[in-house]
Amino acid sequence: MFVNRTSELRLLEQRYASDQAELFVLYGRRRVGKTELLARFCEGKRHIFYVADLAAEAVLRSSFSAAVNAVQVGVEAPAPVYNSWEDIFTVLARLAQTERLVVVLDEFPYLVAAVPPIASVLQRLWDRLLSKTRIMLILCGSYIGMMEETVLAYRAPLYGRRTAQYLLEPLEFADAQLFYPEYSPEDRVRAYATFGGTPAYLKTIISNRPLQANIQENILTRGAFLYDEVRFILQQELREPRNYFAALQAIASGRTRLNEIKQAAGLDGAMAYLDTLQQLQLVERVVPVTETQPHKSRRGLYRLKDHFLRFWFRFVHPNRSQLEMGANGPVLTTAVLPHLDLFTGPVFEDVCRQFLWRAGQSGQRPFVPTQVGGWWRANEEVDLVALDENNALVTECKWTNRPAGTDILENLERKAKLVLPELAGRRLHYGICARSGFTEPLRQVAATRTDIRLFELADVLLA
Repeated sequence: MFVNRTSELRLLEQRYASDQAELFVLYGRRRVGKTELLARFCEGKRHIFYVADLAAEAVLRSSFSAAVNAVQVGVEAPAPVYNSWEDIFTVLARLAQTERLVVVLDEFPYLVAAVPPIASVLQRLWDRLLSKTRIMLILCGSYIGMMEETVLAYRAPLYGRRTAQYLLEPLEFADAQLFYPEYSPEDRVRAYATFGGTPAYLKTIISNRPLQANIQENILTRGAFLYDEVRFILQQELREPRNYFAALQAIASGRTRLNEIKQAAGLDGAMAYLDTLQQLQLVERVVPVTETQPHKSRRGLYRLKDHFLRFWFRFVHPNRSQLEMGANGPVLTTAVLPHLDLFTGPVFEDVCRQFLWRAGQSGQRPFVPTQVGGWWRANEEVDLVALDENNALVTECKWTNRPAGTDILENLERKAKLVLPELAGRRLHYGICARSGFTEPLRQVAATRTDIRLFELADVLLA
């Protein structure tokens, strides 16, 4: 199932339609759908699609030679094996001399690991030959740090040669929910909290099966695809995953500040581990939306960027002994389901954040936000604040089974006064996103004021 990615395909098609050589860099975390996106893009086009692996240089050169030969003779041919990578790129330049040719080098970091000079070789051949052809060369990889170091960074051999780059992110809720259209609105949010927006994870969901059955069979069952996914990713991407695992576990348990993570994980060099986890798109550092210099902010917090990662550390890892014994049913009924709504609350905030972005961009809100994020200070927190140059929408998100009442609005107005000094004279608006709707008294108050917005669950899900 291929869902959306309309803007990404549009960008690729725009570069394909140009009259010049293109060097396109696509990167993003593993399982996010990079290969499937490029496969869809290549349909109907003259192309070479090559996926590198952990093989030795000679094996990679042989398999790439076969892929190149296939364009020349129509089938994958085992011979000739080109003597060097320079020879291969020279042939590619000839094949793309007058006709557009798309060449995808997927898992490019594996190729760099096996052939360390490959980026320099490619830079030299790009400058001398390839840049004068009609080639569209796409470098694709999962390890973001290596992609940046090899291709995007100022000191990288290929710096300045790329014509476009794109960081492919997991699907947002609006697209992720298309994988489970038969679920109720509440279960759609719970499913997003559980499986996140990674297409490979979403594909495991059978939407005509209850959510709890999908959790039990796809995540809590020993041997299932997602049961050991977190360990697999860390072992595949990192040489020494133990310390990274400890850092992730610390964040998942609620340690969000650098010193807290350092102490909980027992890591002296915690910052270096966190930097790598951010490069892998597993962790993100967030600051209050009102901060004018985010990188210098002392109010920064670390959190797990992937919702499935949060679920795995919250419900799978702590219950691993029982799950190894096959007790996935008891774990589901006693450890997961009673706590799933509490776990879903922060994810509902993320869904509402995405909603505020979409609603503003589509003209459904009174202003188009330039920033949307949380705000906190000491023990006070505002779920979401949407900003433009002149306005601020201060928003509370309630994932509870009772309607939001006037007490929620009163508390929001109190907290808004704390944010006010950091809003630089912006006009205040108040928003409440509520799973279970609103009490009649709150609706009556909102009806008499122009600065209050009430968003039902249906509003949030369908915008």
